[in-house]
Amino acid sequence: MITVVHADDRLVIVDKPTGLLSVPGRTEADCASARVQALYPEARVVHRLDQATSGLLLFARGAEAQRELSAAFAERRVGKVYVAVVAGQLDGEGLIDLPLAADWPHRPRQQVDFSHGKPSQTRWRALSHAQGQTRVTLEPLTGRSHQLRVHLAHIGHAIVGDNLYASPQVAAASPRLLLHASELQLDGRRWVCPVPF
Repeated sequence: MITVVHADDRLVIVDKPTGLLSVPGRTEADCASARVQALYPEARVVHRLDQATSGLLLFARGAEAQRELSAAFAERRVGKVYVAVVAGQLDGEGLIDLPLAADWPHRPRQQVDFSHGKPSQTRWRALSHAQGQTRVTLEPLTGRSHQLRVHLAHIGHAIVGDNLYASPQVAAASPRLLLHASELQLDGRRWVCPVPF
């Protein structure tokens, strides 16, 4: 099963649990898209979340809606807000502007690459502090693979529970990645999903 947050004749929005792939993997057929298509056979993928990330995932209903919604993502007309818990004390707010590229020898890792990386920007804002950690909101202005995870790790505040980019101590501090897609905004509409941590 998968929790449907919203459905209409154009799109379906679900709350993807952590640990579930967005689309089929090389050896794993169970995924969010398969579960959504079991309910809405015409549903098509528009964007993805990392397997370890939970939260709002949008699907188009049919090819025409997929083209329209994919264009909205490409043209940055879709607002996305994430909540994360990061290591250390982060105060205030800011913009991380660091180019990202695949770390080919260590795939699926990505890396900051000033020579070949694609422009990547993330807005962040500190919400609260507890036990040497900071709860933040993150707004990706671009949509690169692992963008939020790489950006936060690069500035010294890796996301807690991140087995790819955090130190072993920070990775082991939570049984899951503390990153959740909490909000989507499109065409004047807004959907919110409670943060499970």
